[in-house]
Formats: sequence, C-alpha cells, structure tokens
Amino acid sequence: MKKESVMKARGSHVMELSQVKFLTITSLAAALTYVFTAFVNLRLPIAANGGLIHLGNVPLFLFAILFGKKTGAFAGGVGMALFDLLSGWTVWAPFTLVIAGLMGYCAGAVTEKKKSFVRYGVAMFLALLIKIAGYYIAEGLIYGNWAAPAASIPGNLIQVAAAVVIVMIVIVPLQKAAGQILDGKSW
Repeated sequence: MKKESVMKARGSHVMELSQVKFLTITSLAAALTYVFTAFVNLRLPIAANGGLIHLGNVPLFLFAILFGKKTGAFAGGVGMALFDLLSGWTVWAPFTLVIAGLMGYCAGAVTEKKKSFVRYGVAMFLALLIKIAGYYIAEGLIYGNWAAPAASIPGNLIQVAAAVVIVMIVIVPLQKAAGQILDGKSW
C-alpha cells in the first residue's frame, strides 16, 4: 500500500512538472511571437491597406515544430492577436487569433509525430495557404471589397518565405536544445 501511494505521488509530481513546462514554453512562445511581430517588421507603402511584413512567423513556426500543435496554435493566435490589439490594428485581432492560431496548429500537427525537413517545408507551406486564404477573407469582410485583398498576397508570401528560410537554418540546433529541455537536462 505504501509503495502505491509513493508511485501516485511521483506520478502527480511528474504531471505537474510537465504542465509547468508546457505553460512556460507556450507562454514564452506567445511572447516571442508578439515581440517578433511588433518590433521586427516593415510597413509596406505599396499595399492598398497598409500591409505589414514581420518576423512573427519565425517563433510561431519554431515553437509549433519543436513543441507541437497546442503550443503552435497558442503562440500564433495569442502572440499575433496581442500585437493587433496593442498596435492600432484592433479590428484584425479576432481574425488574427483564428488565422495565426490555425497556422500554428497546422504546422505543429504536421510535424508533431515525425520530424524531417520535408515535413517542416510542408507544414510551413500549409500555414502559408491558411494565411493567404484567411487574410484574404478577413480583408474582404473588413473592407467589403473582394479585389483589394489580392494586393496583400505578395506581402504574405514574402513574410512566410523569410520565416521559412530562417526556420530551416536554425531548426536543427534548436531541436537539440529543445530535446534537452524536454528531457529535463536543462531544468
């Protein structure tokens, strides 16, 4: 009986530690996504509605690939929607919450079980499709014009392409570091 209660206590401690790691990593993911969206960006004067190219997709993709679909969804949705809320793009926040959340979820779902460069590329390509379709629909709804959103597509392509290049360069060393964190070696 005593051995059983010790095992239960150890199991609940491991589960609590796992939840703390998940919450810590996921909160950090959302914060970094916000920071990279808010402070590493370029406003496009050519876009009809004031497009923005940012590097917020870099932490979104990295955390989705490294830690899975839940972390990816939260990082993308909350991190980028927070940017919209705090930067005067408030009308976009609900759309961004859903679109960027789906991007992170998709990227994490594709790469959660099996890691490979091909899967990373597929994951980020699918996220790009979600971004283009999602923001096209959102912009059409917001402005009531279904032609103008086409002007945002090149910016979305550039934004995700830049993120893909950066992610593919840094993913391997970050995977090693993330593995150490998840195995408890760095905690």
